Amino acid sequence: MVLVDTTVWINWLRNSQDSAVLSLDKLLEEGDAVLAPVILQEILQGAASAAALITLREQFEALPMLLPDAATYAEAGALHARCRWQGITPRSPHDCLIARLAFENKVPLLHDDRDFEYITSIEPGLLAWQDLPG
Repeated sequence: MVLVDTTVWINWLRNSQDSAVLSLDKLLEEGDAVLAPVILQEILQGAASAAALITLREQFEALPMLLPDAATYAEAGALHARCRWQGITPRSPHDCLIARLAFENKVPLLHDDRDFEYITSIEPGLLAWQDLPG
């Protein structure tokens, strides 16, 4: 299992051919891509129309989901605070929630977002994954 961040999904939807999207294609073939509810939200809020929203919803709700609990949110808030104390302010607090979900579930995070590199410097146990081997 690999948690796939919104940044990669957006590039995938745009038919980009970057390395993260190629890795996502492999994950999808193998059934190893997972979502988080906040990632689903970010994808859906970018829908261009009502019809696109329906299509995106059907497509993405079929994927496995890592579900946070209240403790996950608390730890994500603490992670965001620890980042700020070190002079790093992630552009979206959602990124700390996504990072925390990956950390708690011991799954790598496939992303194309520099904020996760900064977050990893504060939470070194986060398995940030740029390219899948093989």
